Amino acid sequence: MSSNNTPRPTRMSRNAEHQSSGPKKPRTGWRTFRRILFVLVAIGVFAILAGAGLFFFYAQSAPKISQSALSSDTSTRVYDANGNVISRLGAQNRNYVKSKNIPSTLRQAVVSTEDRRFYKNNGVDPIRIIGAAFANISGSSLGMQGGSTLTQQLVKLSVFSTAASDRTLKRKAQEAWLALKVDHDYSKNQILEYYINKVYMGNGVYGMQTAAQYYYGKTLKHLDLAQLALLAGMPQSPTNYDPTTYPALAKKRRDLVLEAMAENNAITSAQAKQAEATSITTGLVKSHKSTSTSAKTTKVIDAYLKQVYAELKSKGYNTTTGGLKVYTNLDMGAQKRLYDIVNGNSYVSFPSSKFQVGSTIVNPNNGKVVAMIGGRKTGNVTFGLNRAVQTDRSSASTAKPLMDYGPAIEYLYYPTYEPVKDTAFTYPGTTKSLYDWDRQYQGTITMRKALYESRNIPAIRTLQNVGISKATTFLKGLGMTFDKTLTLQNGIGLYISTEQEAAAYAAFANGGNYYKPYLVSKVVTQDGKAHKYSSTAKQAMSAATAFMLTDMMKDVMTNENGSGRSAAISGLYQAGKTGTDSYPDDYADKVPSGATMDSWFTGYTKNYSVSVWTGYDKQFQTGHYVSETQTTIAQEIYKYEMSYLASKSTNSDWTQPSTVTKTTQNNNTEYYVTGHSGTVTDTTSTSQYGSTNTTSSSAYSSNSQVTTNSNTTQASSSTTESSTSKESSSTEQTPGGSGTGNGGTDSTTTGSSSATTTESSTTTTKDSNS
Repeated sequence: MSSNNTPRPTRMSRNAEHQSSGPKKPRTGWRTFRRILFVLVAIGVFAILAGAGLFFFYAQSAPKISQSALSSDTSTRVYDANGNVISRLGAQNRNYVKSKNIPSTLRQAVVSTEDRRFYKNNGVDPIRIIGAAFANISGSSLGMQGGSTLTQQLVKLSVFSTAASDRTLKRKAQEAWLALKVDHDYSKNQILEYYINKVYMGNGVYGMQTAAQYYYGKTLKHLDLAQLALLAGMPQSPTNYDPTTYPALAKKRRDLVLEAMAENNAITSAQAKQAEATSITTGLVKSHKSTSTSAKTTKVIDAYLKQVYAELKSKGYNTTTGGLKVYTNLDMGAQKRLYDIVNGNSYVSFPSSKFQVGSTIVNPNNGKVVAMIGGRKTGNVTFGLNRAVQTDRSSASTAKPLMDYGPAIEYLYYPTYEPVKDTAFTYPGTTKSLYDWDRQYQGTITMRKALYESRNIPAIRTLQNVGISKATTFLKGLGMTFDKTLTLQNGIGLYISTEQEAAAYAAFANGGNYYKPYLVSKVVTQDGKAHKYSSTAKQAMSAATAFMLTDMMKDVMTNENGSGRSAAISGLYQAGKTGTDSYPDDYADKVPSGATMDSWFTGYTKNYSVSVWTGYDKQFQTGHYVSETQTTIAQEIYKYEMSYLASKSTNSDWTQPSTVTKTTQNNNTEYYVTGHSGTVTDTTSTSQYGSTNTTSSSAYSSNSQVTTNSNTTQASSSTTESSTSKESSSTEQTPGGSGTGNGGTDSTTTGSSSATTTESSTTTTKDSNS
């Protein structure tokens, strides 16, 4: 009975008994595996998160990439005043080709070579990275595939350095981020267009369109399959794959591109084989088309361009990578004529190829520099010494209207017939005597005569009456400031450039307003923004001063005793001034009598102001002097250039302003500032400077003779002392000529010093705006 009451074991109890009755199996292995797996997954997730965080951290600091950076013709284009391209300068010099003009064959060649999954990826291709790694290890990639997509390559070329040292994790992350952005913002055709126009193709050529013209003399659409395949393969190593230099390597690379195109089903195998059979030299041109302006054009505008780039730099522009469009004031016709005059033999007879010229032409009505020559016979030198802007040579007597007679009219109201003394003169506080070219004195003469004959003593006496302070103020109004205080000697010689002098004389031409000379009128940056530039008129002198100086300087070329008769142009209303600078006394015996170091002529019409300097770079080298007859070369250059300029502009005379009154003196037409018909008393001391000019205006009635040469006397030789320094002396053209019809040299000397200062002198004055 008891057996019937025993409870039957349940399934759970049986299982428990079964489990308890058997041996226990260890579970530590599984648990360890699970833990390791968990740790690995955690590490992986952490690594992914950390990598993503680092990626986005780097991406935050990625540079901005614009369409202009992608399309990137970053060369600087320079245009003349008519909008014609005259120069292209920069790291990337190319002819841009739009997407619609890119052959589909070239697109396929580039994609097959650089990025076969280009149309499928989003700018970054993980599959490509893995595949490229495997293919490169196995050697099955034909050397065609890398880890970077075509879009990444474009980004790298657009905003990153290609230097090996810059291949960092940070840069790779930024490159990938920007590639994703570019792929999102631009179509595949746009990306291909940017890439094809950006890649370097060897020999200073950027972009495949430029390469097609350089290597084949054709545009891309006129090339065949073999030629396009060659171009598509060149960017990987443009120097080694240059078909003209390394044809064997170039052929091997081209054939690999063709094979890749066949594998990518872009062409058939038969087409690939047919193209491979084509000689690599087929269609190559022997003489390559220049990718920029011609060498001849570059030589013509060399000095002008150099100054343009200097002006751009001063404004903060980067001319090598800025992708600028620079519009200048260059008159190419005037520039070419000036170049031909100084470099050819049709206009002027030059003594040697080393004889140099510097010249600047300015529009008096706005300050635009329309032409500039910095030298002649300069060979293959590019951007060499620009003598048009150098300030280390004395301007000699072209300084007289600027520092002496201009201020005298402006501040002292000198009339054109003001009596001035051409008598013995010694610089104050010294024993240094000043002489004129003929070492004679003419006594009392008019300011007009003193100017057109370029007598030095009257000019310095006039400057002394004006005072250095007022003269310096007058020069400052004409854009000239100096490092050191000017002296009386500078009244017949300033250290200024032809650019400065042309702009200063332009103020005489336009009625008294100074415009700072400038070459660049507009700059358009890569973002399309235009920045315009101009010069603002500043009144430098009264209209009366400008008119009276102009009237006197007309006589420089028209009067029979004028120093600039070789610059005369029949029928043209013009004015100007000569300037020549002789050797110091201690060197004078080493050169022929009358030889000079520098010869100038600056003249103007109402439309143009032209300044010309001539001489040698090394004026103390044997044979490097300007002879008497050669001093007129500057005038001749001016004459031929101004004749050309006058042919394309109106010819009109200056109008007498209401502030000027016309009068007759000694049967000559003269002028005075209205209300100031009298003359000014010469305040110079008799003890220091010879006779004092105290003649009243009554002495200049219509019956008086004031400009007589009958009282000229020979300067005493006892006043001449030997020179002890290499200081220069102002010289001028001999009034009346020297038998050649061009005028001789007016060799003006001082005693132990000079009328002007040189760079070695303690009173040297060099322009601070050089």
